[in-house]
Amino acid sequence: MLVDLQMPGLGGLDVLTRVKSIDPECQVILMTGNATVETAMQAVKDGALDYLSKPFDFQRLRRLLTTVREGLERREALLRAEAAVAERMEYQGLIGRSLVMQQLFDRIQRYAPHVRTVLVTGETGTGKELVARALHRAGTRRDRRFLTINCSAVVETLFESELFGHVRGAFTGATQSKSGLFEHASGGTLFLDEAGELPIGLQAKLLRAVEYGEVQRVGSLETHRPDVCVIAATNRDLRTAAEAGRFRSDLYFRLSVIELHIPPLRDRREDIPILTAAFVREFAGRLDRPARGLTAGAERVLQEAAWPGNVRELRNVIERACILSDDRVLSERDVLRAMTSPAAGGAPGDADRPEPPAASAAAVGASEPDDGASPHSLKTAQRDQIRRVLREARGNKAEAARLLGISRRSLYRWIDRLGL
Repeated sequence: MLVDLQMPGLGGLDVLTRVKSIDPECQVILMTGNATVETAMQAVKDGALDYLSKPFDFQRLRRLLTTVREGLERREALLRAEAAVAERMEYQGLIGRSLVMQQLFDRIQRYAPHVRTVLVTGETGTGKELVARALHRAGTRRDRRFLTINCSAVVETLFESELFGHVRGAFTGATQSKSGLFEHASGGTLFLDEAGELPIGLQAKLLRAVEYGEVQRVGSLETHRPDVCVIAATNRDLRTAAEAGRFRSDLYFRLSVIELHIPPLRDRREDIPILTAAFVREFAGRLDRPARGLTAGAERVLQEAAWPGNVRELRNVIERACILSDDRVLSERDVLRAMTSPAAGGAPGDADRPEPPAASAAAVGASEPDDGASPHSLKTAQRDQIRRVLREARGNKAEAARLLGISRRSLYRWIDRLGL
């Protein structure tokens, strides 16, 4: 942008300041017929590329514009390189160049052809289902079914029927026989999400199915032996729960023959740039947005954020930033706006509050409701977020809980606490 210093209404230095606040990547060259050393120094301090005196030296202007073009080309090359790195660091839908993620990829590759039961652990939003799907795709069952059941979203009285099936007349409403998920997934993989929420009374029945491979439909005396790989996932410490009697220890040890742990995003911050590059590429293409990458300031903001909702929260922020910005490069302002908007997580550092940040879907479920006092504005944001997700799920609380990344029981507690 070439801007005259002396203009009616708004001066060139004011225009420079406003342009830089909107798009830090925009290069501004100021022009004036009354150049002074003080004005030139102030212009450069405020971010101007250079300062041209009238009458112009057009050779110098041409050199300046060439410098700008070469800078843009270097930035484009860097963005392409970052995208290429993201592609090389992707494995079965998982992305990471950190040592812990590369070790996780190696373990998935090594275990996938042989495992029958796996326990995947990690905080909410770390990508436990992605790991389960990676195990399925890397193994010998890749061409068979991959079925998912959320253990916290199924009514306890119907859970046994969902897993093992039932025969006609087994209970009120059972008008016909139905196979359960174990039979339906035979030859493939059954993913038990939120396994830590499984009621203690049903754990013994699940243990028999996992231990001996036998399932019995509700109301039937016959047993079936489906060939199923069972992958369970939880954000809870099942060993501690087993020691406290809240989870059967025999089921825990059976499920954890192989245990894969996904570290939180805060412990592998070197993955943030390539995750971000992959998300920008995904959403720019899917949403037809111009974004190609981020400024250094925007990347700094992402590196310093707490990310209580982990990769899911980062993904939501990048999606929102791509929607809100019309620029090819997302600025620090775009990212901060995406992180602090009513539909986003709180500003960096909010994870240290006694209640979870109100905005990000993953962040809402970062902790359980607490009886301590919380700021009115935070509670209002939490209420608005949960109400919005409930509307999006058309009142289906199981679906709303899934979108928020919390258990259905937790959702009910939030609804009661917030007076929804």
